[in-house]
Amino acid sequence: MTNLVNHVAETVQEHGDNPAIGFRGEETSYEEFWGQTGAFAAALEERGIGEEDRIALYLPNVPPFVIAFHGTLRSGGVVVPMNPQYKSREIGHLLADSEAKVVVALADLVPFVEEVRDDTSVEHVVSVGGEAEGAIPFEEFLVRGAPDIVERDDDDVAVQPYTSGTTGQPKGVQLTHRNLESNTSMANELIPDGIRPEDKQLGVLPLFHIYGMTVVMNATLFSGGTYYAVPQWDAQEAVSIIEEQELTLMHGVPAMYNDVINQPGADEFDLSSLRLCGVGGSGIPVEVLRQFEALYDVQLYEGYGLTETSPITHFNSPIEGRRVGSVGKTVPGVDSRVVDENFEEVDPVEEGPIDEENTDLTDITGEIVVSGPNVMKGYYGLPEANEEAFTEADGKTWFHTGDLGYYDEDGFFYVVDREKHMIVTGGYNVYPREVEELLFEHEAVADAAVVGIPDERRGETVKAYIVPTPDSDVSPDEIREYCLTNLAEYKHPREVDFVEELPRTTTGKVQKFKLREQDEDVEAEAE
Repeated sequence: MTNLVNHVAETVQEHGDNPAIGFRGEETSYEEFWGQTGAFAAALEERGIGEEDRIALYLPNVPPFVIAFHGTLRSGGVVVPMNPQYKSREIGHLLADSEAKVVVALADLVPFVEEVRDDTSVEHVVSVGGEAEGAIPFEEFLVRGAPDIVERDDDDVAVQPYTSGTTGQPKGVQLTHRNLESNTSMANELIPDGIRPEDKQLGVLPLFHIYGMTVVMNATLFSGGTYYAVPQWDAQEAVSIIEEQELTLMHGVPAMYNDVINQPGADEFDLSSLRLCGVGGSGIPVEVLRQFEALYDVQLYEGYGLTETSPITHFNSPIEGRRVGSVGKTVPGVDSRVVDENFEEVDPVEEGPIDEENTDLTDITGEIVVSGPNVMKGYYGLPEANEEAFTEADGKTWFHTGDLGYYDEDGFFYVVDREKHMIVTGGYNVYPREVEELLFEHEAVADAAVVGIPDERRGETVKAYIVPTPDSDVSPDEIREYCLTNLAEYKHPREVDFVEELPRTTTGKVQKFKLREQDEDVEAEAE
């Protein structure tokens, strides 16, 4: 029997006076924080909400998220984190599917909950940051008390996040107490001396997302460090917090690091307090990594994982060593393979990253599959999706990531691209990341994304969307010529669009489907 929140209770005993949460210049000690989680758990208990009941958190990174998250676990409930950028139509599916009984929402977001409430199982709505019609203010919802931690089985669900829904409706991912405990502990073990009580972690990755939840929030609270909550990403604000509070740890997605190095006066930022930076969510362009490290003298360690794997499966650990361009080695306790369509293992290359110009990626790549204590219990209420997601082989259950990659004889893995993002042009496979890596090396390119677009002759062709650096006057022809000079002819973007910014999710991933939709809208208007 266990409960993920027991680890936080142990931290409270050891480091009760340490600051647990920092937010806008104020700090909350572990003892104060634990008292607040007790008040939230008592409030649920008083209203008949208990074991296995779903509690939806519709909040940005603010202290009430951290309190409600651990208060829910303390009561034996299940947390359903929801993207605060979602509107009523999007949360309607999540609330109905999860059968959540309580929603804790930012006051401004409560109207979206009310719009769909009649079609859900929601019994109570709690507002944060102000009053809202139909909701109880957070402070009034709390009840004085310190109920015992409700123990749960290892295989009981603790958190049910939803996939981003790039293919169909979002699916509820059932992550158990064991899944999250194993991965949170692993996040601590992968860095020198683990996260220390004196460490201060930048909490800018969204808490509704598994990366921010496990690797940042929970890993910090497991070890007595301070979690500095930042509600939304702003490069200048983040840098200011790091400088003023002398933060020691930062995790982010590639776009965040790219934003920092492209800020005015970026070479004058003082980030010397940082002892480690991690990056995940998607592959970071090597040029962005090198520029960040050169400017701030701190190494960036890339990792890989998914919501369904809690998330870490691979990491370039400072302890194990790193290889630039790789997502690292499989973390201890987890197994991973690269397999072909018949689930046969693909042979490793001698050493990566390979020279893609002189290698047929089709010969060395396959789908990455993983097995371990971090792999989800399954998708909620979707038996057919679960059948597709798992394969039983060699006495283990393997999860299909849907990501293409290869690995080398030293055990380093390399993610090439999502299967659905691969571009097939004239019979040749083009992996967008390869073209994007090259574009990032161009001095006039601040940001870039590559997609496949329909082409009468080739089936698909390559198109690049580029955010130019300030004051640059580069032309589409120059970009095309640059790519032709450095890539095989079939890989170069035949179309180049300059844009002010790329559409991204709150976790920093480029929403390539939106880029395609923009093109379709333009074509429709032209007709």
